[in-house]
Amino acid sequence: MDLDQLGKLLRLKLEERRGLLVPGAADALSARVIASLGFEAIYITGAGVTNALLGMPDLGFITLTEIAQHTAAIREAVNIPIVVDADTGFGNALNVRHTVRVLERAGADAVQIEDQIMPKKCGHFNNKSVIAAEEMAGKIRAAVDARSSNDFLIIARTDAIVVEGFEPAMERAERYVAAGADVTFVEAPESIEEIRKIPQRLSVPQVINVVVGGKTPVLTQEELAKMGFGLVLYANVALQGAIAGMQAALKVLKATGRMDEGGAMVASFAERQRLVKKPFFDELNRKYGGEK
Repeated sequence: MDLDQLGKLLRLKLEERRGLLVPGAADALSARVIASLGFEAIYITGAGVTNALLGMPDLGFITLTEIAQHTAAIREAVNIPIVVDADTGFGNALNVRHTVRVLERAGADAVQIEDQIMPKKCGHFNNKSVIAAEEMAGKIRAAVDARSSNDFLIIARTDAIVVEGFEPAMERAERYVAAGADVTFVEAPESIEEIRKIPQRLSVPQVINVVVGGKTPVLTQEELAKMGFGLVLYANVALQGAIAGMQAALKVLKATGRMDEGGAMVASFAERQRLVKKPFFDELNRKYGGEK
């Protein structure tokens, strides 16, 4: 599919309210694994990039430059819609304008901006703080005005449940819709009843973030689709799975002093080369005379 059509495709998928299941990627290799397994979109996770790139927690350490570099690399690796976690937009409304322009050029099809103060925290950490709703509405207006394509989606996230309560968070989400957000994302609801109310109350498609070990009760994709969610996000399940896989393989290596191909513990050499498209580059090398 043409890259300039992916934003429109993502918008249509979210408007179906069928709980589009979207895993998060911390790098281009994990994005390619996600795409190869048939998922229909990818989320570039700020927390995952921070964890994987810096080995640090999700406390606002990642910059726009780093997220843009990851976006460009993942855009080159996959041909499905990309949603980018842009944290707070990296500053005020003027910074948000710049952030949207940079990430759209880098290959994003949607950008998520949240209403936490800077430096932000993971949505499932305690002791968060949020900016005034009017300031966030200004950021959303700036984001809408900054995009080149109307099919580039602006996702407005509120972290206000843990700070102000469920009703104030919903009022914020409604205000963000009025400011022009295409999708809203009420982070960290802590009961099934709160989860159920979110898509009932808001007119635009909704994101629900399922964090393994986080604050939000885990429901199936089918249950969340029946409630009317547009997107079911598993932002860091691939990263958590990779950590578990690395730990398991390395424990065996340390205990036995060797690691052979053929078991379930590690991907094969051939599978690794398939994912990074080694045969494609071999063919290019032959085409341009590098190898006979």
